[in-house]
Amino acid sequence: MPSAVLKRPPRASGAGPEAPRRPRLRVPAEARWAAGATLAFLLALLLDLTGVPAWGWVPLYTVAYVTGGWEPAWSGLRALREKTLDVDLLMIVAALGAAAIGQVRDGALLIVIFAVSGAVEALATARTRDSVRGLLALAPDTATRVADDGSETTVAAADLVVGDTVLVRPGERVGADGRVLAGISEIDQATITGEPLPVTREPGDEVFAGTLNGTGALRIKVERDAGASVLARIVAMVAEASETKAPTQLFIEKVEQRYSVGMVAVTVAVFVLPLLFGGDPARALLRAMTFMIVASPCAVVLATMPPLLSALANAGRHGVLVKSAVVMERLGQVDAVALDKTGTLTAGTPQVTAIRPLPGSGVTEETLLTWAAAAEHAGEHPLARAVVAAARARGLVLPAVEEFTASPGTGVRATVGGTRIAVGAPARLLTAGDPAGAEAGALVAALEEAGHTAVLVLRDGAPAGVLGLADRLRPDAAATVSGLRALTGRTPVLLTGDNPRAAAPLAAAVGITDVRAGLLPEDKVGIVRAQEAAGRRVLMVGDGVNDAPALAAAHTGIAMGRAGSDLALETADAVVVRDELTALPAVIALSRTARRLVVQNLVLASVCLSGLVLWDLLGDLPLPLGVLGHEGSTVLVGLNGLRLLREAAWRRAARPAP
Repeated sequence: MPSAVLKRPPRASGAGPEAPRRPRLRVPAEARWAAGATLAFLLALLLDLTGVPAWGWVPLYTVAYVTGGWEPAWSGLRALREKTLDVDLLMIVAALGAAAIGQVRDGALLIVIFAVSGAVEALATARTRDSVRGLLALAPDTATRVADDGSETTVAAADLVVGDTVLVRPGERVGADGRVLAGISEIDQATITGEPLPVTREPGDEVFAGTLNGTGALRIKVERDAGASVLARIVAMVAEASETKAPTQLFIEKVEQRYSVGMVAVTVAVFVLPLLFGGDPARALLRAMTFMIVASPCAVVLATMPPLLSALANAGRHGVLVKSAVVMERLGQVDAVALDKTGTLTAGTPQVTAIRPLPGSGVTEETLLTWAAAAEHAGEHPLARAVVAAARARGLVLPAVEEFTASPGTGVRATVGGTRIAVGAPARLLTAGDPAGAEAGALVAALEEAGHTAVLVLRDGAPAGVLGLADRLRPDAAATVSGLRALTGRTPVLLTGDNPRAAAPLAAAVGITDVRAGLLPEDKVGIVRAQEAAGRRVLMVGDGVNDAPALAAAHTGIAMGRAGSDLALETADAVVVRDELTALPAVIALSRTARRLVVQNLVLASVCLSGLVLWDLLGDLPLPLGVLGHEGSTVLVGLNGLRLLREAAWRRAARPAP
């Protein structure tokens, strides 16, 4: 996607994170032309029925013909130039034929209804595209470019090129994908990778556009143009979704070409045969035009895409970016689910799970937690917030703190009640050769072996104890597993690289009995392929680089947007941007509803088409009734598909299964 797509009016440099803005719906040109044609037709009809002379209403009917018919006529002519017979052109020919035999009003009615049906489909596509433009709100607008002489210039982030040097101050968003040249800071990458904790970034480390800088200043060398950034690629791949066609639609279009040729042949026969037996030419032409109208497969062609595009747009508004109509159709076929653990079933929000005072230190759990929480109280790191939250949950009173300092990547130091306390990464705070350090290192190793993140607490430079923190299970994980089980008839399987001791309790808490732990990426692929070989259509849900092969191997892959790595986001067929786990069963249920509507539309369109054709061939079908029956069924099919754009459609899909 060109970088210009990402340009927006700049806001103040260094602005903090904003809530994604929902873009204003852009009314497609088809809808405007259809509205103009409808207005002209209604005015002409009013004048016609009230007895106004022809010079008063004929020009208005002409306006309806032109405004509602020029676009499908042009489209049909272009298709004809490519030796393809387009139903748009057939409808225009039928309308002009009706006008040629004096049925100006009926021809205008055909044009208007046909234009309205086209506008219905265009609106569905527009809603889909507008629903994903909100992703652009994640991208920063401006950046500070540093010249070789050290001078700084505020420029649009979209204007940055490979090789530029960018200064990112504390609290600003990174303006481009690149690599750190100088400085140390912690980067909140939740908008891109979804990592539960800010990560320390030092010279040589990669950073992404749209991520939020912490307390340090960084100089970054740009390595990707704006149009090639991770965010830009997400926008590009989702914006292309409405351009794809589902297998059902492709099949219909193949049949449509042969059907249209046959329909034209029969239309000619309906006109010529009565003439051979001395029939009235005007009557024969009227009947032939009526047949062309009612036999045109407009409703059948429109049966598939509006439901799928509407479902795609609705899912996009609720944070599930489905990359194509093909994927939306395939989601409804899923009958087995495989879930990753970290970043998928877990929320990415740490909490204190273990408090381990150093043996012989004379420090109690409450004292150790009080010291750590007091020192971390002014900190901004999620681990700091978790420690403070744990102290508050126990009702501990935090003493006053003096001389607070924070070192990115290391931890914090503060004087708490006259005692110098340090809290931070064990690797940075432990001193080699210290016996107390060896004991603390053993505690750290034990906690890390059990899947915890260890935080060391020093008292006056000596280890006092270790805190263990762990990612917490998402509150909606159990409900999601239950919903997936109800939809597929099978309990999801848990695939994780973690050790079995860490995976088993979590799986049991959400109702998963099939746990595959200690897996390498190729192991996950093997399990997915084995289920596919058994005839199952597997949905793989993951977030990391190690999940990407399994996402690609599965029938359908979904990546958790905030926890998803760059590779996972590109490989997956859909992305849950808002990281709401309950969106998984909801989007599957919405896809199944869309598939049901496609079947309903095909049945409705086929019944109407068959009935009108038989009426015209075996009886005497009036042209106005043929127009209303044919185009009315087309509009009904389109509107039936657009039902999935409503908020109620998502609420029903997200409703827990009985």
